[in-house]
Amino acid sequence: MSSIDYSQVRKGMVIVGEGGQLFQVIDRDLNTPGNLRSILSLKLKNISNGNTLQSRVRPQDKVEQAYLDKREAQYLYRDGDDFIFMDQESFEQTPLHKDWVGDQIYYLKENDIVHVTFFDTKPISLELPPTVHLKVVETDPALKGATAAAQFKPAILETGLKITVPPFIGIGEFIAIDTRTGEYLSRYNEGK
Repeated sequence: MSSIDYSQVRKGMVIVGEGGQLFQVIDRDLNTPGNLRSILSLKLKNISNGNTLQSRVRPQDKVEQAYLDKREAQYLYRDGDDFIFMDQESFEQTPLHKDWVGDQIYYLKENDIVHVTFFDTKPISLELPPTVHLKVVETDPALKGATAAAQFKPAILETGLKITVPPFIGIGEFIAIDTRTGEYLSRYNEGK
């Protein structure tokens, strides 16, 4: 970390706030009204909980800039309450607790690649690829002549993820899933 003036803070930077919490700068507005002191208004997003807040500071005051380390990691396996990820450069294995990973694990199969962002040595975020391809393991039988415009039906995927799929999707088929929304995108041919 390095100490900088608030006047040097820009959109996208991550700063260390009270109690060591990390905040990403969403917006900034420097107001210099004539003979009065300058005021810098910041819109900040708390990285740990996603809450946003407004902060007014003096531009000459100091703040700690946080340097984040974003690493590519491969999901290896589950070990009790931990999921083990391996750094793709150093091959160091990092256990991430199931409460920290949360429902994102339903989008991952063993050997999938993700991005883990660290502050110091502590992981602070897990970024999934935009789409994943998963196999349908349980759903109602496919209907002949069914179209995508028809009603969707429930399905359970190989990772335990429960979603809705078009009626023409059957057991054993691979489908593309949007990891941001959790929605079905398309059929996917595993051979391609």
